[in-house]
Amino acid sequence: MISDRLDATRASYDTVAVDYAELLHDELAVRPWDRAMLAAYAEVVTGPVADVGCGPGRITAHLAGFGVDTFGIDLSPAMIEVARRTYPGLRFEVGTMTDLDLPDGELGGVVSWYSLVHTPPELLPVAFAEFHRVLASGGHLLIAFKVGDERRELTHAYGHDVSLDVYWVPMDVVADLVTRAGLVEVARLVREPGLNEKSAQGFLLARKP
Repeated sequence: MISDRLDATRASYDTVAVDYAELLHDELAVRPWDRAMLAAYAEVVTGPVADVGCGPGRITAHLAGFGVDTFGIDLSPAMIEVARRTYPGLRFEVGTMTDLDLPDGELGGVVSWYSLVHTPPELLPVAFAEFHRVLASGGHLLIAFKVGDERRELTHAYGHDVSLDVYWVPMDVVADLVTRAGLVEVARLVREPGLNEKSAQGFLLARKP
């Protein structure tokens, strides 16, 4: 059941939160194309930005470093605790990407940085519809995800036992679903696997008309 997988995902990230934050805190330093997409996004976005699935807050903080008015939302209370402790000057809240506690049209931007990798492809339209709902006209969405066409069950990660489904989705499928949700594609990038990666990585920038 969907609720069971959601609970398992939350519990898994609650378990790994501290070690996850430590292992990935400087990952952007070796990802020049990732940094380039975030820098470009920071240039075009205006208004408040929600980093949905923010984890320990590193992308939230990276965007804030560009002067972006950003805050983080994550399913895992433990991740939010780590984010608040690490970046006390930023706002972080517990929430679910398919049911955001935000008014319609409130945001200038939404970032989903690998936070959709545990979402079954058939549920992606629900998440994209929610992103569309909370974006203001002219608002921008940035997605980072694993490019491919498979599902893997992850039982051990970041030094802990976990229960996670991980999905790889083709770029054209993601782009089509974003378009169907009412957003307009602005740019896309697919890069080759980097250090400690086994597959291509995708980035999609879209705008709400």
